[in-house]
Amino acid sequence: MAETAINKGGFIVNKSELVTSIAEKSNLTKKDAEMALNAFLESVQEALTDGEKVQLVGFGTFEVRERKAREGRNPRNPEEVIKIPKSNAPVFRSGKALKEAVNKSK
Repeated sequence: MAETAINKGGFIVNKSELVTSIAEKSNLTKKDAEMALNAFLESVQEALTDGEKVQLVGFGTFEVRERKAREGRNPRNPEEVIKIPKSNAPVFRSGKALKEAVNKSK
């Protein structure tokens, strides 16, 4: 799989590279792999929008967490107080097997 350099020496995999990897590992065409990936992403988004968790045992859990309203400061004018409204944020918590796999690769 091709790697694309980003700052601080890290690497990212973009969607087309992920589709290529899925196609190669599952003997699907790239078109079918892209359809499968899109279906997965849409399903996760719909579940989160409906307030549900998506748990993939061993991989991790996608869920929505509420961020409370708070006060912040304008970085350009630290004396100015800004009211930041409450919001919902999607989060991912990695599962045990994924954590172990990542730590073994180092």
